[in-house]
Amino acid sequence: MTDMPTPRGALTPDRPLADLTWLRVGGPADWLFQPADEADLAAFLTALDPAVPVFPMGVGSNLIVRDGGIRAVVIRLGRGFNGITVDGATVTGGAAALDAHVAKRAAEAGLDLTFLRTIPGSIGGAVRMNAGCYGSYVADHLISARVILRSGQIVDLPAADLHLAYRQSTLPEGAVIVAATFRANAGDPAALEARMADQIARRDASQPTRERSAGSTFRNPAGFSSTGRADDSHELKAWKVIDDAGLRGATLGGAQMSPKHSNFLINIGGATAADLENLGEDVRKRVFQQSGITLEWEIMRVGEYSHK
Repeated sequence: MTDMPTPRGALTPDRPLADLTWLRVGGPADWLFQPADEADLAAFLTALDPAVPVFPMGVGSNLIVRDGGIRAVVIRLGRGFNGITVDGATVTGGAAALDAHVAKRAAEAGLDLTFLRTIPGSIGGAVRMNAGCYGSYVADHLISARVILRSGQIVDLPAADLHLAYRQSTLPEGAVIVAATFRANAGDPAALEARMADQIARRDASQPTRERSAGSTFRNPAGFSSTGRADDSHELKAWKVIDDAGLRGATLGGAQMSPKHSNFLINIGGATAADLENLGEDVRKRVFQQSGITLEWEIMRVGEYSHK
């Protein structure tokens, strides 16, 4: 095994990852690194053998770690990376700051980033995935992202360099987002708070928020998120084509397509990563047979299959 740098933060070998993901599945990482701060992460990456891959992991809200684990250094940002600052019409959130916390802090300051309120996960993941809902996306607000490159160099990338598109971005291989700065329109704090409360109520009514899920499983074939408006079209929504194929509530092992929202893959108890991924692949196959539509995964799947 490669000699590892000795950081100030926690570096743990053979660390199981299941408890760090919302779906509660997955094998071990060769190493889990929880850096103390930006300088610690930069120094670690500078000293790390360039042949060793790294995988930045957020709060695991949009992730299936396969049962064989990850042959890499998994980097998980914590307390040193969750600050939120407001400056005029801009809001900067550390990559580990929860999307909901950024939305709430912005609203208190009279700034509208309310679309982030119902997005599960942290700012680093939201930027990487160009997260969005109700017709607003990270791309509409992002000014720049602060990243630490695999070489250890710290750079500020303007939003244009990330080529943000529906549920995707392009970042240099091995780069770790450490913060992001957003522009926001002004709004009345009480009105913004009321809008977020309404969003939460609508989400809880339509999504299995109390289950072990990873948010939306597949991207909408239409190529955009639900707008939440009365004229929203559903023909090319992932949940609709899954319903049309008769797969709402379908199960495999401990995995299920939620009866409450058929584009939510949930762990109903004792699921393996293979159960979840195989059920998803079965859904993709059957939706294609039914409608000719190829569903694309929105949940990231990483690591190796178990050889047991």
